[in-house]
Amino acid sequence: MQHSPGFLALVSDAKARVRELNVAQARARLAENQQAALIDVREESEWAAGHAAEAHHLGKGIFERDLETRFPDKERELILYCGGGFRSALTADAAQKMGYQRVWSLDGGYKGMVAAGWPMTR
Repeated sequence: MQHSPGFLALVSDAKARVRELNVAQARARLAENQQAALIDVREESEWAAGHAAEAHHLGKGIFERDLETRFPDKERELILYCGGGFRSALTADAAQKMGYQRVWSLDGGYKGMVAAGWPMTR
């Protein structure tokens, strides 16, 4: 997908503050911490087309509004993913600004998960 320069600048700015991990690291974090939440921040239509089996859905459009209700423990580890790792960086940045301390953005996102054989469902 071709992204606009303004969007890429926002993502670059967010990535300067956000921790990222790859698919193998995400699997390890989820195995190590059973309380960690894998959160899909893609649009509803993307979620409906397929998502990680253990994921929670909290789309970017409502993320900031609903995050504290869905995940009130700001110490809970959150691993966010989108299609390729850009929107998840933006939402991870927002979560950190809201006081969440253990937030990760999944580099490569859903595409990387599929390529790695991550279990998916509809």
